[in-house]
Amino acid sequence: MGMTARVLAVDAGNSKTDVAVVAADGSVLATARSGGFRPPAVGVEQAMDTLAEAVDEAFAAAGVTAVDHISACLANADFPIEEETLAAALHARAWSATVEVRNDTFAILRAGVTEPRGVAVVCGAGINCVGMRPDGRTARFPALGRISGDWGGGWGLAEEAMWHAARAEDGRGAPTDLAHTLPSHFGLPTMYALIESLHLERIEDIRRHELTPVLFATAASGDPIARSVIDRLADEVVAMATVALTRLDLLEEETPVLLGGGVLAARHPQLIDTIRDLLASRAPKAVPNVVTASPVLGAALLGLDAVEAPPEVHTRLRSHFER
Repeated sequence: MGMTARVLAVDAGNSKTDVAVVAADGSVLATARSGGFRPPAVGVEQAMDTLAEAVDEAFAAAGVTAVDHISACLANADFPIEEETLAAALHARAWSATVEVRNDTFAILRAGVTEPRGVAVVCGAGINCVGMRPDGRTARFPALGRISGDWGGGWGLAEEAMWHAARAEDGRGAPTDLAHTLPSHFGLPTMYALIESLHLERIEDIRRHELTPVLFATAASGDPIARSVIDRLADEVVAMATVALTRLDLLEEETPVLLGGGVLAARHPQLIDTIRDLLASRAPKAVPNVVTASPVLGAALLGLDAVEAPPEVHTRLRSHFER
């Protein structure tokens, strides 16, 4: 019979799944990675099978057969009913005595703070925001796209850039260099040619996300329309953060606001500077910071919070990931 470790931390995103096995003293016994976690696309059981590949590898490397607690921060866990379904599926694997499932955005938040207190806005393919207090209160949004009131993320930025560029080319909208820079990225002469290529799938739809860096480059060159799209994203980020701070009664306290995900982690000056300026006027006590720590660290810290590990255990865990 193998040993029992304290926490299995899981950070499962759409593109990859990271796990870490953590001992009672905060040392990391093993880590592993497997493919993306996508229950809506493949079903819960197949998604769990993908997660299990990483767990089995990490358990074998750590020499353990189980843990006391699983702290799982999972993509596509947007509603409590989804968290419950995924927690039940994890329980069924018999990897641990207890399980806690949260949306994966919580991992980025917890990785960036020394205590479970603050707000995180994550801007990757989409946009999401969560907040937490040490007393267990949380603030969150469904973050399902336009149907839940969201705008932003790499996908939304690319779509908006295409919209402005198409209208600039045919005369319905104001002129913008995006009408040239977007099709040029794919070696095409016009927006018409790009629209046709996407529509007829000569260019795969998934490649639209490549247009987000083109938008930022065009904005950096001074194009007013491109700059207005970046400013709109900054406004969305600050709107979400301010609402989360308000819901948690943190607007009047000095509170970390973490910025994560590929779009924000790229630290585009116009975007980050505008976010800081808007926060200074709408939430003056917010302390913005770009998160670069591994999200699986956040999942592990949440696990240690749940088992009431002492501060030195948290410190040892963090030192492993930040060395």
